[in-house]
Amino acid sequence: MDIIIAIAILGGLGLIFGLVLAAASKIFYVETDPRLEQLNDCLPGANCGGCGYAGCGGYAEAVLNGEAEIGKCASGGNECAQAMAAIMGVKAEAVTRKVALVRCSGEKTYDKDGNLVSGARVKANYEGFKDCLSASKVGGSGPLSCKFGCLGFGTCVKACKYDAIKIVNGVAKVNEDRCVGCMACAAACPRKLIVPVEPKRNVVIACASLAKGAVTTRGCTVGCIGCGLCKKICPHEAITITNNLAVIDYSKCDNCGLCATVCPKKLIKDSNVEKLQEAKV
Repeated sequence: MDIIIAIAILGGLGLIFGLVLAAASKIFYVETDPRLEQLNDCLPGANCGGCGYAGCGGYAEAVLNGEAEIGKCASGGNECAQAMAAIMGVKAEAVTRKVALVRCSGEKTYDKDGNLVSGARVKANYEGFKDCLSASKVGGSGPLSCKFGCLGFGTCVKACKYDAIKIVNGVAKVNEDRCVGCMACAAACPRKLIVPVEPKRNVVIACASLAKGAVTTRGCTVGCIGCGLCKKICPHEAITITNNLAVIDYSKCDNCGLCATVCPKKLIKDSNVEKLQEAKV
């Protein structure tokens, strides 16, 4: 009998608490804008942070409240932007897809005796945490002689949620087919080497060294020395030398590739030329 009474009491309490919670949910119910869920459905749900918000939900709420522009979701691209614009009843500009470019060509290659043939020179062996930020704090500017180059410990790889970056011969390389342009890798890079560019861009200067030519040469066999030959040959004045580094203005560049033909370091990459060379092999 005591057990039956106890069960009845517990059941009664459960019923009472249930009724109280149901009443409270009705009394304190806050009506939400149905567009919020619709905006969330437009987003990829990657929560990459490329839009500047902690996650897709935060960005959707900011758009709903008029605190963020439509089109900031790189992962969703133009399709996502147009869908969000339709929900909000506004017109959105077309979103141009961008991918990440690692501004370093210092891939290390060695001969059979272990001597460096090309790439960034190593001034010390680093045996600490496999993290670029940690490595950059050691020995003043890290284990590389070039204080601007990719450290190659994969902090950007860990930040990428799309498996779009790999470390190849000590340097991060982006797979453009996988990259969505969220730039989470750029935010993680302590040397700020990663920048957005249009995909399939033929001509790129993959270097970020601001050191003078002689200093760059001591640190890396393929670093930009700011010689200016690429600037002189460019028919569209698309290249400038800024702080000892050649920089391309892509609004003027037509991918002619003339700059790649005169670069003494063979630093400027022209994917069209590289494809032709591969075809001949």
